[in-house]
Amino acid sequence: MPRYRWRRRLRGTRCPRNISGFLEPCLLFLLHHHPAHGYELLDRLRRFGFDKLEVDPSTVYRALRWMEMQGLVESEWDFKTSGPPRRVYRLTEEGDRILASWVDDLRETSRMLNHFIKAYEKHMEQEKK
Repeated sequence: MPRYRWRRRLRGTRCPRNISGFLEPCLLFLLHHHPAHGYELLDRLRRFGFDKLEVDPSTVYRALRWMEMQGLVESEWDFKTSGPPRRVYRLTEEGDRILASWVDDLRETSRMLNHFIKAYEKHMEQEKK
């Protein structure tokens, strides 16, 4: 963990969360439903507990560009809407395959986190005695 985060945690302030890693499977899943532009995806991230204040739009667009370079999503400009043209993203077959892999990894991570939390709670109960 970067040094500044440790100092902030030790002073008792909230440590900022690194959401960029979890952003990828969330965006892939949202695009699995239907193609969307970046701000629509940003809004729909609330479904996963993200608040608009926690996710910088530039972070979402960087993630989308990176996933496009990796062949997980593709995009095209939509000139049909009123207002300025918007880039619309859609999931590729490779993105669908990677999404399934993410789900497997997240299941395993969830299992491990549950074990950790249970061990912590048991330890804290023993400390109270």
